[in-house]
Amino acid sequence: MAEDDADPSTILYIHPRREAFAHGLLPIPKLIFNDGIQTLGPLKDKLLERSSQSPNRRLDSLAISDVLQISPDHARLVLDTIACVLFSDSDPLVTASPDEVESVGVNVYDLVLFLYIQSYKRLLSRTHKDSASVADVWPSTSAFDGYLSALSPLQLVRSNSRRFMPSQADEEAHQLSYLQKHMANILSLLADSEVGEVKGEGECSLEVVSVENFEHLDYLVYFGERGSEKTPLSQSSPFFANSDPDMPAAPIPATQVHEWLLQKLASSLEHVSEIITSSKENGTAVVDQDVPMADAPPTSSTKSSINAKASNFIEGISKSSYLKQASDLKESSVKVVNCHESVIYILAPLKYATIYGCSDATVVLGAVGKTVRVEHCERVHVVLAAKRICVANCRECVFFIGVNQRPLMVGDNHKLQVAPYNTYYSQLEEHMKQVGIDATVNKWDEPVSLGVVDPHDSMSHPAGASDVQAESATNVDPDQFTNFLIPNWSDGETPGSTKDNPFKLPDPYKQSQQRNTDNLGELKQILRETQLDDSRKRELSSALHIYFKDWLYATGNIRQLYCLQGD
Repeated sequence: MAEDDADPSTILYIHPRREAFAHGLLPIPKLIFNDGIQTLGPLKDKLLERSSQSPNRRLDSLAISDVLQISPDHARLVLDTIACVLFSDSDPLVTASPDEVESVGVNVYDLVLFLYIQSYKRLLSRTHKDSASVADVWPSTSAFDGYLSALSPLQLVRSNSRRFMPSQADEEAHQLSYLQKHMANILSLLADSEVGEVKGEGECSLEVVSVENFEHLDYLVYFGERGSEKTPLSQSSPFFANSDPDMPAAPIPATQVHEWLLQKLASSLEHVSEIITSSKENGTAVVDQDVPMADAPPTSSTKSSINAKASNFIEGISKSSYLKQASDLKESSVKVVNCHESVIYILAPLKYATIYGCSDATVVLGAVGKTVRVEHCERVHVVLAAKRICVANCRECVFFIGVNQRPLMVGDNHKLQVAPYNTYYSQLEEHMKQVGIDATVNKWDEPVSLGVVDPHDSMSHPAGASDVQAESATNVDPDQFTNFLIPNWSDGETPGSTKDNPFKLPDPYKQSQQRNTDNLGELKQILRETQLDDSRKRELSSALHIYFKDWLYATGNIRQLYCLQGD
């Protein structure tokens, strides 16, 4: 049976690897080549020459810095970024500890693919479906200096002249179209020249793709269906599938590989376009392509009165508390979108996480083994243990983090603060071990700030923003540092062994914490020793309750009490 006549449910479509496009782009001008392979072709040759002494064609940051003419810090950032988005978890760069990254290095062909897609422009976002929910949340009396735009990050995303976050199907269609357009160039960068005979023309140079180089396309695409195991590209191709490792398949002409890939990309693009068209005609939301409709959560979601549309897509939580545990998630990535005045707990081991368009919220992520992206958020507190975090276009946010790589700040950020990790839950250390986070390494206070304007972002920035020096983040004052207490929610979960914060607190924060503990102990002692009659004791107790209640309302923590009360 021909593929065109096959049951659509049995067809394996080719998909873009979203991670490469969502987490693998760096706004460093020297890495962005808009002329296709005109510049990248000669650069590839230089990189191959530089890696000729390595048996696996790998380069460290010094070699990358020399060839690409970028700073050593930016070269290391390239290594760390590629490590976070590589397809194979068995790649030595992915499994390397922070102090092994340099000695392992990156494969030249993975580096070349990373460089090629730096020219990708993110999809211009769609209009928000609910105009009532896009009311301004930025205070009219801004805390910032007058030179800043009157538009906050959320207003920028939500105002009528702007757009809201595109659906995942829209993003996939956009990425498929990009790959269609650029696949000939991409294959040319993966190809080797081979001298062959052409009938009537004598010898000529022919571009061929070996199975080893073809497999590097897994950086960009994969075969598989939503919710199922992703199949490596070489195992789905008619050229290299089931080839004997001891007798590798012969290289294939690049034109032949290109023709096959274009057919697959066109078929997948048509399939995704049908889904988008059907959803618009039916007036329904486009569901996440990685999650079957049958896997959508039931009408009553754990500890939340508001439902997310899929187990890994949490959207529209407002004035509520929301919990997801490992047993609730079928995917290794999570997106938290358009959530406001809420506390959201995702206590699970993950590979990727995105927090987008949220305000006045607290988001607690368990352990994220690859990377977290926080974008267009205001007054959000983020508590997480992760390999890496990237913050883009945010204001007045505070990050309590345990991270193995330096935090990356890109775009138009203002008034950000960072602090050491400040919480734990019983399964935290097990989850961290599962995804490869090292608790002995925490670079929370070493942020890297890149330029204000992100060339990958189709959404324009506020007027004059390009002239403003990019802001990094300041450290939270140790006297203002507090621990965050996660309620003991272990329903349906195996109890863990974590009894305390696994990340070591820096001395100033540890001393501040000890002072607070000592002050509390002294206050309790004073109250116990103070001689008061019953009437005065009642007055004191009433005053303490009033101040505590005021603090609960002022900080928003009253919602957590309501949530716990309802359990």
